[in-house]
Amino acid sequence: MENKMNRRFGIWLILVGLIAVAILSGIWAVLTLNDFGRVVFPTGQVLWIPPDVAFYYVTRTVFSTVNIAILAILIATYASIYIKTRSQFTIGLLIFAVVFLIKDAASSPYVIGFLRYSYGLNPFALIEPLLELTALSVLLYLSIEY
Repeated sequence: MENKMNRRFGIWLILVGLIAVAILSGIWAVLTLNDFGRVVFPTGQVLWIPPDVAFYYVTRTVFSTVNIAILAILIATYASIYIKTRSQFTIGLLIFAVVFLIKDAASSPYVIGFLRYSYGLNPFALIEPLLELTALSVLLYLSIEY
């Protein structure tokens, strides 16, 4: 009974933490959107960011940040399970989560804005599909193997 209550408490704690991450990243994205517009369009071509573009970047920032938080939790969970079981399946899931973490971190609007690459492209733009292919290949291998 106590284990079930601890599990529920952990689930609620994770849920509240993810909601907090979403809210804070949304606020941060809204507050830094004008700076991001100047970075993406440095020549002064855009004096004003259209609402649909602003909505896109704020929403993408929130989703990207929440994905990164979820993947960090998954990596910690899979690492803990692997330490206990030494299962190949768990190591495959760990690799999958790490590759997706790298993919999401590389495509985050914060990284794009920080690296100051124009038009939303960054050095990881072409590597993103390769990372996804790697993660999906690991899942396919695990599915066929087990």
